[in-house]
Amino acid sequence: MDPVPALDEPLKKVLGPATAKVMAEHLGLHTVGDLLHHYPRRYEERGRLTHLADLPMDEHVTVVAQVADARLHTFASSRAPRGKGQRLEVTITDGSGRLTLVFFGAGVHKPHKELLPGTRAMFAGKVSVFNRRLQLAHPAYELLRGDAEETVDTWAGALIPIYPATAKLESWKIGKALQTVLPSAQEAADPLPESLREGRGLVTLPEALLKIHRPHTKADIEEARARLKWDEAFVLQAALARRRHADAQLPAVPRRPKPDGILAAFDDRLPFTLTEGQRKVSQEIFADLGTDHPMHRLLQGEVGSGKTMVALRAMLAVVDAGGQTAMLAPTEVLAQQHHRSITEMMGELAQGGMLGGADDATKVVLLTGSMGAAARRQALLDLATGEAGIVIGTHALIEDKVRFHDLGLVVVDEQHRFGVEQRDALRGKGKQPPHLLVMTATPIPRTVAMTVFGDLETSVLDQLPAGRSPIASHVVPAADKPHFLARAWERVREEVEKGHQAYVVCPRIGDEEDGAKAKKKSPEDEAEKRPPLAVLDTAEQLARGPLAGLRVEVLHGRMQPDDKDAVMRRFAAGEVDVLVATTVIEVGVNVPNATVMVIMDADRFGVSQLHQLRGRVGRGSAPGLCLLVTEMPEASPARQRLDAVASTLDGFELSRIDLEQRREGDVLGQAQSGTRSSLRMLAVIDDEEVIAEAREEATRIVAADPDLERLPALRTALDALLDEEREQYLEKG
Repeated sequence: MDPVPALDEPLKKVLGPATAKVMAEHLGLHTVGDLLHHYPRRYEERGRLTHLADLPMDEHVTVVAQVADARLHTFASSRAPRGKGQRLEVTITDGSGRLTLVFFGAGVHKPHKELLPGTRAMFAGKVSVFNRRLQLAHPAYELLRGDAEETVDTWAGALIPIYPATAKLESWKIGKALQTVLPSAQEAADPLPESLREGRGLVTLPEALLKIHRPHTKADIEEARARLKWDEAFVLQAALARRRHADAQLPAVPRRPKPDGILAAFDDRLPFTLTEGQRKVSQEIFADLGTDHPMHRLLQGEVGSGKTMVALRAMLAVVDAGGQTAMLAPTEVLAQQHHRSITEMMGELAQGGMLGGADDATKVVLLTGSMGAAARRQALLDLATGEAGIVIGTHALIEDKVRFHDLGLVVVDEQHRFGVEQRDALRGKGKQPPHLLVMTATPIPRTVAMTVFGDLETSVLDQLPAGRSPIASHVVPAADKPHFLARAWERVREEVEKGHQAYVVCPRIGDEEDGAKAKKKSPEDEAEKRPPLAVLDTAEQLARGPLAGLRVEVLHGRMQPDDKDAVMRRFAAGEVDVLVATTVIEVGVNVPNATVMVIMDADRFGVSQLHQLRGRVGRGSAPGLCLLVTEMPEASPARQRLDAVASTLDGFELSRIDLEQRREGDVLGQAQSGTRSSLRMLAVIDDEEVIAEAREEATRIVAADPDLERLPALRTALDALLDEEREQYLEKG
């Protein structure tokens, strides 16, 4: 048997089972290579101590400080009634502030002997407050003695790395484990081609790993970071470049619209003119559809910029050319909504084979998981015979039973809800690979588009169609100023009296079992001591209280599909004044008469999600109003986030804010799957230049050597990355 390469060696063989178990469970580290890529979060300088003055509450911290004094107190307690209880209070200082450490009971003996005034050490624990003073109770600590051989070795160099740690495993224990595996860094295979590395003046990978974990100077850290960022950007871009290259080799049927076909007939019927942006993006799409390899295009557009119109025209162009098109939507509500709006826009052109249908007409069918058997059978038949030129559906479209006569174009709505695997499963239903158009209303900064959707060309729609109204947004601080909330409900009444309608959005449905509620509490819930507001409770309170007399209905994801559809139809027809809903209305729901949206517990939603929700109002000629209700205090990060949303309607600006506030890993969709981000060093927003250059280099290298035969180390790195990604996509699925 071949020996296991040093970096693939399981940690339990190197560090022992107990430490390896904690690393695997709490940090997702399994091999020597994983641990070497667990980089320090920051560094402490020996001479400069952490600012105790800036300690965050309730966080697990590591500080380097000096003992100022230590006092042992005895006290009486239920356990030690004769005054035999012992409490050791140690005061530490770093020049900027002081902090008390507290040890109780049998735990006082060791620190009492070791933590003498003048001793320097690293302390780790959770910051709490007692008697209005910050303290660490029973912190773990590591003495920093300049003389003892072992410690000097362990903390060699002037910079002490502080690692992302957990309560189960302190930063310095991770540091010691790294000391054990660091010699293996010499065997790290370098994924960067030598010419590229030398041309950009980057250090080798073994050197970078050594310098990131054991830097002697700040310059060491900078060199290591620059190199490791390039690794991440380049390996990721090489994976995307290979995907683009492979896609470009595939054959596809060119689909060109007829000059007098269904597209021309549709354009003639339009009651408005297309915006300049819509025309430009349509030209890009038609050019791609006319080539003999598959289009792969991402269409980004602000909420309400008319993406559906652009997609529909692309679909009609393919129908003109004798092909079929499928539109994949993330929810049944959205699939039904698209089906309804597309058939309305097409009129008699959607009545193929029916009385009253136009000569060029085609059939537009809906396919969802909850359809009745007869309707489903008919839809499947229409697809198989080619009778239906357009099908709109949910995941049900991907099932094995679904057969197309000649699938020419796949349109995926709200890409972030689907993994690449699902995209591919639908594309596999064509005789030859169909063209692909991916739409998203979540604006994506350029670097993220290059990182997350790097296998797609990008088109952007940034103009709003004429007749769209501005949306005013305001934060309603319900706890500080309850009268603001009362005014919000008055505003809803005023809009309804003018003949308009309103949405009220809540984070929760409210029919969950108490057990589930009790179990899953986020830190914010704990802090507020109340679960997020629920649709069912809120609807009842509003109907009895501030909105009494108005027609209030609810909509949420656990309702039967027919019931959901019936509620949406009633709301669209103006038979409901106020719709109290969860985020099922987040994308695609189009009711031009709805002018006001109240988002309860708005701090529970992400920035992009709030922007999406807000886009549901102001879709007609009357101005829109969005009220963000929160109980968060004014200085909190949550309030700052809401103020940012209220201050701009620019989705690209908000997506930058969103990204800066979230961990990079979430950008790549890994928050959902709980796996570690493949980006540990690269910051998607800040490292725009590195990502753009890595994309160019990767594209050039893959074009010259698609199978990377001359770069085996890069191939190995790609296999590792794609294994991880493949798992994530499947989990996301």
